[in-house]
Amino acid sequence: LEPPADPARPTVSAPITWSAGARPVEHWARAVAEAIGRITAGELDKVVLARDVVAELPGPLDTAGLLGRMALAYPECWTFSVDGLVGATPELLVRRHGDRVTSRVLAGTVRRRGEESVDAARAAALLDSSKDLEEHEFAVHSVAEALATHCTDLDVPSAPHVLSLANVQHLATDVTGMLADGASALVLAASLHPTAAVCGTPTERAAALIRDLEGMDRGRYAGPVGWIDARGDGEFGIALRCAAVEDGPHGPATRLRLYAGCGIVAGSTADGEIAESEAKLDAVRRALQG
Repeated sequence: LEPPADPARPTVSAPITWSAGARPVEHWARAVAEAIGRITAGELDKVVLARDVVAELPGPLDTAGLLGRMALAYPECWTFSVDGLVGATPELLVRRHGDRVTSRVLAGTVRRRGEESVDAARAAALLDSSKDLEEHEFAVHSVAEALATHCTDLDVPSAPHVLSLANVQHLATDVTGMLADGASALVLAASLHPTAAVCGTPTERAAALIRDLEGMDRGRYAGPVGWIDARGDGEFGIALRCAAVEDGPHGPATRLRLYAGCGIVAGSTADGEIAESEAKLDAVRRALQG
């Protein structure tokens, strides 16, 4: 993406109206509590529950301005716009360049406060959090297991590092391998999706619980987004930190549906997951509001 000539200009010039999405946040909190109970009872290890909020703009969206602001605010991310789905994802599902395959796993999140000493302390706490490390390990294992069917010489670091973005910090692990079977980037993406970072583990049980508890249609949220060339090389991110652009209820107005998902494990709390989801929603919120 090449940012617009003046990416600092506001994306909208009039107030934005915010409202709940498919369900109020207190209903989503009850779903999180139910998921924690199911996990504690041994039904599954992890599930990712997503929620949405709706922004209504009085006029058309300046998509180029939105993307430009996100590209500048989140240079560590991959900015995308595909048929009305716009965002800046920090998570690389898979990259294939010749025989080299890479996937970046993110799971475990803490909000940044904007003070260097405070954020450093929060990063250290994240690296020491048994709850977040457990959530992260499930996601790393699912990626490594999927890539093992296509790759040799897998390099799976024994411990994550912290990826710092403008609004949050994540536990991150970069998994690499050498392609053994000639699978294209698209085939690799199909093998990996959905990872435990966006669904849960075991996958089938997590997907069933999402259908039971989430209460919304994810649309293309958390799906692969990227490109592939004639040689099979390509790059696919996971559609996170994004919004789906919809027609407004009247005339030239625009409605955007923003999404955020949180990994739920035995040590999760409903209040903690609400806070995490709000931090993730801020990526698009801030870009819209300037």
